[in-house]
Formats: sequence, structure tokens, C-alpha cells
Amino acid sequence: MSTAGRFVDGSAQGGGTAGAAGAAGGGAGAAGAPARTKRWLVALDVDGTTMREDGVITDAVVAAVRDAEAAGHEVMLSTGRSEGMTVPLLETLGIRPKYLVCANGALILGRREDGGYDRVHVERFDPSEVLQTIHGALENAAFGVEDETGHFLLSGNFPDDTMTVSGEHVPFERLLGVEATRVVVISPGHDTEDFLQVVERMGLHKVSYSVGWTSWLDIAPEGVTKATAMERVREWLDIPRSRVMAAGDGRNDIDMLRWASTSGRGVVMGQAPSDVVDAGNELTGGVTDDGLAAALDTLPR
Repeated sequence: MSTAGRFVDGSAQGGGTAGAAGAAGGGAGAAGAPARTKRWLVALDVDGTTMREDGVITDAVVAAVRDAEAAGHEVMLSTGRSEGMTVPLLETLGIRPKYLVCANGALILGRREDGGYDRVHVERFDPSEVLQTIHGALENAAFGVEDETGHFLLSGNFPDDTMTVSGEHVPFERLLGVEATRVVVISPGHDTEDFLQVVERMGLHKVSYSVGWTSWLDIAPEGVTKATAMERVREWLDIPRSRVMAAGDGRNDIDMLRWASTSGRGVVMGQAPSDVVDAGNELTGGVTDDGLAAALDTLPR
């Protein structure tokens, strides 16, 4: 986070003065034009930002999300999750965004007139080369390949979760040549920093990748991130870069936070690792302290 960064309560971080993003963040109390003439595009990560680790979205967060949409802002989700794990969350949140970003930017969903969602932009790639590189470098790693429908082909031992339940377990060779939107790699024998070093030594290219909280690697098509998808959505909605806000906590949020911080607000959750904090220009409370709600409450009304 730059020295111009601010906490969401408005206090300066590191003794710096407020930049343009910090000033925009103070819009909740600013006199001026009605909020609907100053619509913001608000991109929310799900896990660790909107949702706690135990799968709970608190009442405070739900209320803040709904209030932000009611004020005229375009509030949407931008997540590594698949379509099937993202769309159902809208009912809990009580919002109806025009677009959703899934699979770390490889999939953009657009809302139909009946309220359902269609795939309006899909990025695909052949993961064979990168899979073979990682398979040779990481012993006992588990691999998951996701297609545009959210279906997973899995090889190796994955923890029990929705992905595992809905996925199809296959030999490693079946993963090669699949048209993928995302590849997930888990290496239980490594801690996060060790895993980062292994990944760097592999010299992965032709793909975009990020490492999660534990030994979890998300791989997307080359040049595709949450940021590239959000910029596409921003252009479709014709919202200025100065009125974008993104909130996240993980390494797959880094590009999106940098994108938002350039002219708008990149809000980092309090529990985020230091390299994620450095990507944003605002810091809020942790997910267990309803930090997202505090950040959303500073949007113009």
C-alpha cells in the first residue's frame, strides 16, 4: 500500500496524505450530487472478503451490500469460484448485478431479462504444457481442471468440498488437452512460502497464476485475471476508472486491487498477506470483523 493509502475510517496510513482514491472513499459524508449520478462499479471477492472461512456471510455484510446497491452502485462478485458456486450467493446477498466474474476472470456472466445468467465471455486454454511441467516438479500434487460449465476433472487427493463432490476423478492423462478456464493445483507437502519458491523455479509461462493461502495454485489463460475481466465489465457499463472499487484478500486479487487502485479504490482486507496489502490503496478490517461492511459504508449515498 502506498504512503497515500488510507484506512476505510478515513485515517491516514503511514502518515501519508489522501490520494484521489482516499478522497473518493470519503464520499459517504460529502455534500454534492445525488449518488445515482455518481454510480460506482464495486467488485467483491467472495472467500475471505464477502464470506468468512466457515462459509458464513454475516448480516452486517449483507446489509452493507444491499445498501450499496440500493444507493445506485453496481455491486457485483469477482471470484475464483465457478459459475455454479457463485450464482446461488446472489440470493443470500439480495442483489441482482448485471455481470458476474468467475474463474478468476476467465468467465463473465451476464444477467438475462428473466434474472438468470448466461456466459457472455469465456477465455479457454489448453493446460497440457503447464500441467506436465508442474506434475514433474511437485511430487504428490493434486490437479483439477475446470471447464466453462464449472465441471471439474480431478486427479489426486483433494479436500472434501463442493469442487470435489461435483468433480469427476480421472487419471492424470485425462486432464491433458482439455479446453480449460482454470486449473487448480494443491501440493500438501509444501507451506505457502515454499510453494511460492517452487512455482517461481518452474518458470511458468503462457499462463497467469496466483498462489492461495495454503499450497494452492490457480492457473488461468495467459493474461487473464480478475482485473482484465473487470476492465471489460467497466467498459461495457461505461463507468469511469475513477469510480471503481475492488475488495479482496488473496493473491488472486492482486491484479484486481492494482487495477482499482490506479484511479479508484483498492480495498484490502485486514487479514491479507503483505504482498496483497501492497497491491491496494486502502486497508479495512478483517473478514471476521466485517471489514467489507465498513468499506462499503463509505461509498457515496
